[in-house]
Amino acid sequence: MQTIKRDLFGPGPTNVPASVLQALAQPTIGHLDPAFLGIMDEVGERLRYCFQTQNALTFVLSAPGSIGMEASFVNLLEPGDKIVICINGVFGGRMRDICERVGAEVIAVENDWGTPVDLDDLRQALDANSDVTAVAFVHAETSTGVRSDAKAIAEVAKSHGCLVVADCVTSLAGVELLVDDWGLDIVYSGSQKCLSCVPGLSPITFSQQAVDKIKQRKSRVQSWFCDISLLMSYYESGEKTRAYHHTAPVNSLYAMNEALRLVVDESLQARWDRHRDAASQLYSRLEAAGLEMVVAPEHRLSPLTLVRIPEGVDDAAVRGGLLDEHNIELGGGLGKFAGKAWRIGLMGENATVARADYIADALISIAVG
Repeated sequence: MQTIKRDLFGPGPTNVPASVLQALAQPTIGHLDPAFLGIMDEVGERLRYCFQTQNALTFVLSAPGSIGMEASFVNLLEPGDKIVICINGVFGGRMRDICERVGAEVIAVENDWGTPVDLDDLRQALDANSDVTAVAFVHAETSTGVRSDAKAIAEVAKSHGCLVVADCVTSLAGVELLVDDWGLDIVYSGSQKCLSCVPGLSPITFSQQAVDKIKQRKSRVQSWFCDISLLMSYYESGEKTRAYHHTAPVNSLYAMNEALRLVVDESLQARWDRHRDAASQLYSRLEAAGLEMVVAPEHRLSPLTLVRIPEGVDDAAVRGGLLDEHNIELGGGLGKFAGKAWRIGLMGENATVARADYIADALISIAVG
């Protein structure tokens, strides 16, 4: 088989550490093997640290981050439930799509792409709708490189008696995220971003309040595979016998456990600082070369930066040149930013000042000359 090696500076996946790849290559054992169940418990404990939560129901779904989004809403919502969704990019829009498919009534709070969720707009929507069940938002909008204020959003939602759902696919282990302290009820992420694990897994955590709401459902969950009442019997740790639900991706969870170990050993604070310092170096280098960042400094997302494509510069030619000449993958714009911005990921393994300089040198040489 041909070996293809790339430097992954797009919106994900990112380059995977050697020890994580080695863990992935360990011999496969059964997903109900006592040794594997012990690994699952270890994964749950390390995830609780990464999420900064004590939630008992904290585990890894056997699919990419999109399954975390789907599982959150199909479990929490029933037909006719009302939810406020804050939309400032592609992934807020996907939230709306899933909730409408569930049969929920969606109240959209829409903000300009490239800007964070507006708290006043959220308050107005909640003041006008006293029967809202939950508020959902994207903490780190991968399509725009914007970081919204999760703590403040949750405070507004809680003051109106709402549960809070947060998409943290591009923020977990890359920027500050305090699930319990901020009052977030359902939070999901992805394995391939700041955790620098292989793609295909979705860490997720549910507060007790969210679990209680799900247990009070009057109708069955729309999705069998995502039904948390069934998944709990397999994923919750403890001495009781675990019930079979599906064949878990054993080797991928080996890799996840090792990726989480690396986070724990480094410490969250050090990892957050490393992502911040790498991004700061990238901003400085690119702005000095005359390139413009899309997002205002106070709202930028360290792991993912949007750079405006200069007038007259061919987007595809630049990204193609980076791939052909340097083996570098750079992300193109999504949605309203398609053809207008590049998305540069400095996540996990790649979040260092040296790697920031490396991608800056390559991009400047092709795009600026």
